[in-house]
Amino acid sequence: MDITGKIIAVCDLQKGTSKAGNEWKSQTFVLETDGDRPRKVAFELFGSRHDEFSAKCTMGAALTVYFDVESREFNGRWYTSIRAWKIETAGESAPQQKESKPAAAPAPAPAPAIEAEDSGSDLPF
Repeated sequence: MDITGKIIAVCDLQKGTSKAGNEWKSQTFVLETDGDRPRKVAFELFGSRHDEFSAKCTMGAALTVYFDVESREFNGRWYTSIRAWKIETAGESAPQQKESKPAAAPAPAPAPAIEAEDSGSDLPF
């Protein structure tokens, strides 16, 4: 899924250590869409995605955010997270691959000529 808009809020960076001893970091950003009915969407950058994309997420930056939505249950309540996995700035697009022309198909071999016996009929059989 993806959404395009401008960053209107940058929340504080959160860091910690998991029970397994691994360090983690997460930061939430709020994006507002354009149009007649603008929507606000909070998404997070977690772990290595934070290191990769957080520099693009500055106040007022126009972005397209690609994300996954996931819900999980904890103590009888449901929580939903929107985690970005790719972010592009306005006007940026993925590098396009050169279009290669498909190899021309070889011309089909001509059909073998069928010689009809002279039986007075022009049918080949």
